[in-house]
Amino acid sequence: MSDPRNPESLRACAEPLNPLSEPCVMVIFGASGDLTKRLLVPSLYNLACDNLLSPNFAVLGTGRSKISNEEFRSSMASEETGLRAFHTRNEFDEEACGELLERFYFESANIDVEGFTQLKQTVEALDKKYQAGGNVLFYFAMAPRFFGGLCENLYKAGFQEGDGWKRIIVEKPFGTNLQSALDLNDEILRYWREDQIYRVDHYLGKETVQNLLAFRFANGMFEPLWNKHHIDNIQFNVCEAVDVQGRGGYYDQSGVLRDMMQNHMFQMLSYICMEPPGSFDADSIRNEKAKLLESVRIYTDDEVRENVVRGQYGPSYDDQGAFSKPGYRDEDDVDPESKTETFAAAKLQIDNWRWEGVPIYLRSGKALWKRGTEIVIEFKKPPVKMFQGTGIEHLTSNRLVFHIQPFQGIELLFQAKTPGPTMQLQSVDMSFNYGDAFKASRYTGYEVMLYACSRGDATLFSRGDLVEAAWRIAQPLLDHWEATPAAEFPNYSRNSWGPKSAYELLERDGRRWFEVVTPDVLEESPMFKGADPLLLNAVILALRPATAAPGEIILQRGDVTTEMYFICRGEVEVLDVAGNVVNQLKDGNFFGEVGLLLSTARTADVRAKTLCDLFVLSKRDFSRILLDHPQFAESMLGVAKERYDLALSVAELLASGPEASA
Repeated sequence: MSDPRNPESLRACAEPLNPLSEPCVMVIFGASGDLTKRLLVPSLYNLACDNLLSPNFAVLGTGRSKISNEEFRSSMASEETGLRAFHTRNEFDEEACGELLERFYFESANIDVEGFTQLKQTVEALDKKYQAGGNVLFYFAMAPRFFGGLCENLYKAGFQEGDGWKRIIVEKPFGTNLQSALDLNDEILRYWREDQIYRVDHYLGKETVQNLLAFRFANGMFEPLWNKHHIDNIQFNVCEAVDVQGRGGYYDQSGVLRDMMQNHMFQMLSYICMEPPGSFDADSIRNEKAKLLESVRIYTDDEVRENVVRGQYGPSYDDQGAFSKPGYRDEDDVDPESKTETFAAAKLQIDNWRWEGVPIYLRSGKALWKRGTEIVIEFKKPPVKMFQGTGIEHLTSNRLVFHIQPFQGIELLFQAKTPGPTMQLQSVDMSFNYGDAFKASRYTGYEVMLYACSRGDATLFSRGDLVEAAWRIAQPLLDHWEATPAAEFPNYSRNSWGPKSAYELLERDGRRWFEVVTPDVLEESPMFKGADPLLLNAVILALRPATAAPGEIILQRGDVTTEMYFICRGEVEVLDVAGNVVNQLKDGNFFGEVGLLLSTARTADVRAKTLCDLFVLSKRDFSRILLDHPQFAESMLGVAKERYDLALSVAELLASGPEASA
């Protein structure tokens, strides 16, 4: 039974902070697909558990399968492929699940007028049973090639008639290029009004993306700085560690530009850079987003060549040089000679008064060395002249970092004076963690979209002109790439930071990508596997960036090491006494960890093979962190004994505190 004291109970006694969704019958086309099982049903379950789903609500799934209502409900609740497998709550509420699925029905229907006429009778029966007031929400969980036929047959079957509202939700991709998007818009608008069409981008349902608007416009301290006079550049990173995961057939027709940049990243760009709206209603916000996207410079062929790079991942190899995982061209259902990009980086320009001259950098790719979505606002550096005579030769930029996923929060990096009699600066930060501040179950992103659509709030949905404006920016890139297929593919290996050209894109401007280390990256090291999140966050804050030129010795044999290194970009070689290369480490690897556990002399040299971007953790900082988290010393001992064959005691480990490491 549900416990009314449990805030996750379907029948929690407390009044909801938000009104219920409006009554409606939700018709899902493509109800047997992964989208329904993995995202839509878990989202409806979350709304029900949070007491936000109207009791006057029912779901009618449609498809060609010949299954009963009970079989449909059982499939949606399955432990392997249904709600029990994909729910996001801390605890699963069987009673809430049962009550929700009692409202689920299924009807086999062909996508033609005759099939839809029968479907209309079923919808009317459910509307009467649940007293939904004639409100119907149609969810197109199908490929875009079916959208036109669905719209036409719904219209011909008379679904636009009668009481209540009628709305449709359509999934991306909304077109594959500018012309197909224009055609699709025309086809849908032939039967439905713009105010009935909800083009969903689930990224906009993420709390951290929505928080971009709250951060900008609910906090007066930042808006005066939000312009070309104070901001040097803005970076958008959407990086994935996974490969195409069996979706090679789809991805080979898409690529990262269509799959990620043209929709998700351009939407985030518009939130970060749009002008303040007159109000928070849907039209005001979407009008400003449209103005922003229309201000993005449309590139010529020469400008595409200069400002945009692409990449495709190749195979990976283990430390012994043996084949580990296939490259993109060896994935199932991918053309062995494919020219499809799995990585892209671009420098955009916004030609308006606020952002003129501020470069906007975007980067996204698959099979990279870490997963993470971040937006980095880099502010202009102050003049260093006032610090002359203090020993400070340069200043580090202030940065505001929006962590979208998997870590969710906001971080402000700035300079502070270190303790002591002289002026010495160190980078420090103030951090807001979404999960710590708001104790709520993790949403899929679709809850907000379904709830908003039911209440007629289109704020988070794309309007037709927004979709077309985004494609106008992307189209010259697609045209240029089609006319000049990449000859160098594959040009980056799995588990790296992408092709070298992505770094050269910024280096030409005298800038660098700001790399963000996340807890999951630290946990790749046995030292930090399963570590307390607070400790991992403390380690991340203690990391400092460093670079090593090709051929530079980073660690020298015989030296006592007191630092651990994480490789963000580049490749290092481990050399034996004779100078032979005995190992090579690339992006995402680490070395020098023994130096944190015990101050011992190095038995080999570590040399930069290429230009390397590194993060460094000093023994001094690590020891200070251990003193704050003494319970972690026990697990450090386990690592030392099992992996490094070091005989350490807790006392010895904790004795190497900040003073001992100075």
